[in-house]
Amino acid sequence: MIYDISPSLGPDVAVWPGDTPLARRLACDLARGDRTTLSSLNATSHLGAHADAPSHFDLHGRPIDEQPLHLYLGTCRVIHVSVPAGGRVMPEMLEGALGAARVLLATGTYPDSTRFNRDFAGLSPDLVDDLHRRGVRLIGIDTPSVDPFDDDEHVAHHRCAAHDIAILEGLCLQDVPEGNYELIALPLKLVGFDASPVRAVLRTLI
Repeated sequence: MIYDISPSLGPDVAVWPGDTPLARRLACDLARGDRTTLSSLNATSHLGAHADAPSHFDLHGRPIDEQPLHLYLGTCRVIHVSVPAGGRVMPEMLEGALGAARVLLATGTYPDSTRFNRDFAGLSPDLVDDLHRRGVRLIGIDTPSVDPFDDDEHVAHHRCAAHDIAILEGLCLQDVPEGNYELIALPLKLVGFDASPVRAVLRTLI
């Protein structure tokens, strides 16, 4: 079974305030008599489900085209957590063995990809440190950022960079039961970019 954990991308998908929303421009259109339909897009690279590159908050970090692909492909664990709006996921909220080097956290605090609510949850730096000690190489979350909206220090991003932990943001996990899956969420090879949209899917393990 396959779970599509990527939001649909259209002109109504919300982006970070001040960032570039998705826009499509038609250069050619079959509907108006052209021989083909040909379109271009303009949007933030942090659109919908996306992978942050280390260069997003680290001047000397790798851009997204230099990220190792194996981080975004392989066994992961989906965990549903109960966290207050605007709060942070703490280490004690994750119980038991992980059984995977990739962890996806469903907080339920960003329920509508077309409406940017600022009270979504993020990660505590202690959680990032704890997951690093437990062998985690990638953390995904169902919010626009691993840091709460009002955190100008971006502490979770910086802890992920310090441990070279890959980040996925903007995932749709509300309909995915807890458990282990195969994650497929490859970023585009965008040279020098600080992020890339991904078509993130989960496949049940046989």
